[in-house]
Amino acid sequence: MCGISGVVGFENISKSLLDSIRNLEYRGYDSCGVAILDDGCITIKKNIGQVDEVNEKERLTDLEGRAGIAHTRWATHGGVTRENSHPHASCRGDFAVVHNGIISNYHTLKAGLKREGHQFLSDTDTEVIAHLLEKYYSSTGDVEDAFIKSINILEGTYAIAMISVYEPEKIFCAKNESPLILGIGNDVNYIGSDFNAFIDYTKNTVVLDDKEYAIISKENYIVKDNIRGERVDKEITKIEWDAEMAKKGGYPHYMLKEIYEQPQSIINALNVDRKIIKKVASLIMDSDRTYLLGVGTTYYVSLLGEYYFSSYAGSHLSAISSDEFKNLAEVTDKTLVIAISQSGETYDSINALKYAKANKARTVSIVNVIGSSIARMVDLSIMQGSGPEICVISTKAAISQMIILISIALELGNMRKKITKKEKKRLEKELIKLPTIIQNILNEKSGFVNNIAQRYSGIKNWLYLGRGVYYPIALESALKMKEVAYIHAEGMPGGFLKHGTIALIDEDLYTVGFIPPREEKDLYPLIMGSIEEVKARNGFVMGFHFGDKEKDYKLFDEEIILPKVDKVIAPFLQLILGQLLAYFAAISLKRNIDRPRSLAKSVTVA
Repeated sequence: MCGISGVVGFENISKSLLDSIRNLEYRGYDSCGVAILDDGCITIKKNIGQVDEVNEKERLTDLEGRAGIAHTRWATHGGVTRENSHPHASCRGDFAVVHNGIISNYHTLKAGLKREGHQFLSDTDTEVIAHLLEKYYSSTGDVEDAFIKSINILEGTYAIAMISVYEPEKIFCAKNESPLILGIGNDVNYIGSDFNAFIDYTKNTVVLDDKEYAIISKENYIVKDNIRGERVDKEITKIEWDAEMAKKGGYPHYMLKEIYEQPQSIINALNVDRKIIKKVASLIMDSDRTYLLGVGTTYYVSLLGEYYFSSYAGSHLSAISSDEFKNLAEVTDKTLVIAISQSGETYDSINALKYAKANKARTVSIVNVIGSSIARMVDLSIMQGSGPEICVISTKAAISQMIILISIALELGNMRKKITKKEKKRLEKELIKLPTIIQNILNEKSGFVNNIAQRYSGIKNWLYLGRGVYYPIALESALKMKEVAYIHAEGMPGGFLKHGTIALIDEDLYTVGFIPPREEKDLYPLIMGSIEEVKARNGFVMGFHFGDKEKDYKLFDEEIILPKVDKVIAPFLQLILGQLLAYFAAISLKRNIDRPRSLAKSVTVA
């Protein structure tokens, strides 16, 4: 869950290397550092803190050289200290390494290297790689051979980049279950954990597969197989994202920018090739069982999809958190697994897919990153086209995935004759209205939500109640509050309240009720009953609801009233309110909005 970058060219690369880790900072921001080669010497500068803080302390751009690697860290092994930050060097300083992932056998390797006289300066698993390189180079005198021997003795997951004084105009890199890609430029080449590492400079990329390594110089690159050492021909993929899309565009934070980009993300999701949507619906029809797979936000996306498939297609598709998939799923060659991931590199989802494929299941993915591991390992991939999502907190990517699942559900419902072609078209027209409605809510309700968030940001415990499809909306909204504001918020089905949690209702526990339109006669009275249970115990209730100011119940201490809409799109309006409430609460509390503590964008470790 760290960011790796590297640059090699004809000119001084220190500025582009710094820009690169700035663009990757959302992947990790405990510490950062660079290693640059110049005049046969490797200079390393690193420290704890975010990139600009470290640059101010260490003056990273004062370094000069034409080949270098850099890293921004999210700690896994060893605390957040200068010594544990990357890059790490060998004893003689002739090799420097950055690494993302977990080396599971590093204790054994480290013990052996210590017995041979190697001295370690950090508590990380990464440092063993630098010492292995030094060890094997001492016996072979060949950098590439030492690199192959080193990576082939490693167990676990890794993306590695290395520079050496013995090959001063090259960067060596390798990948196994952790993302790493090449950026191909003119007289300059790049490596990065993802496209953002070099999107300012080139859109031409080469994606490394597991058990492959690459050697890049300023003029060319070569990719080889780890085991046989044979050359691998790789296609160049062109990134469709514009570099400007990754800028804040005048917004104070990426999170707010991405919340406001959701109308366009929905439009892009609705414009996904209908042939692919129909193909996935057909795969579900032909399968004995289908699982929706995700973890964190994408699990809640999957759970919402479960409700929509039940409502509109008469089909039960089980939503399972990726980390529990092996423990719950029954997988055969008649099973379909639909994996949902923003980054396409989520460790738990990749492992679940490997398990599914080993049991001969058919696989589909919904992802936002071209060439990502998940996109390449499945039988069919839907590219959601949300554009780069820089904030660690997912908003626009999640809503796009939800819309794609609804589109598949409507297609399946028509195939299974659970909804008519006419009804399908009517519902699709309602979805087309959604971007405009959300834009209006963002324009009209943001200030109101901000005021509410300011008033109640000091409340430390919240209960988010929903029924039916509003339950996953409540879960996802509560997660946003936890992630960005560090406030305890618990999503729960309304009916679950009286089975234990109601004992917690007092003046210190506040409740948000996600109220469906009155027309949903099976859900509306039930959730309002839950709200009454809270009020009967003098609990505070904030209501997200539709239509006129509440006249019948007068149960809300605060209310945000949404326009009357069709029930197929109603939950998304409340999702927007949940996102805004979390954002503005975090602003009031002066949180680090785009880089919340202890979180990283792409969870690539177990």
